[in-house]
Amino acid sequence: QVQLVESGGGLVQPGGSLRLSCAASGNIYGRNNMGWYRQAPGKERELVATISNFGATNYADSVKDRFTISRDSSKNTMYLQMNGLKPEDTAVYYCKYWTSFISVYWGQGTQVTVSS
Repeated sequence: QVQLVESGGGLVQPGGSLRLSCAASGNIYGRNNMGWYRQAPGKERELVATISNFGATNYADSVKDRFTISRDSSKNTMYLQMNGLKPEDTAVYYCKYWTSFISVYWGQGTQVTVSS
C-alpha cells in the first residue's frame, strides 16, 4: 500500500506561480513512476506531467515551458513548479504513482484556482 499526500494548492492571480508537492509513503518500490494529472469542471482528467524513477520527464503541450516536474528520492516527494499560470489551468490537481507491477495509486487532489 502506498499513501500520497498533496499540498500547495490555492488561489493565485493570472501570471502568478504555485508549487505543488506530493509526499509518498508506505510500501514504495524503487523503480516507480509519478505524475501530475488535473481535472477541470466539465472535462476529463488529463495528464499534466510525468517523471520516471531515473528522472525522464514529459509534459502536456499546454503546460510545456511553464511547468516543471521534479522529484527528491531521499524524501519520496514529487513537485510541480507552475509559473505563468493562466485561468485555463484552474483544476483539481492529482498526484499519481504507478509501477511495472500494475499497482496504481492516486492522491486526493488539491484545488488550483487561477483568477483575478
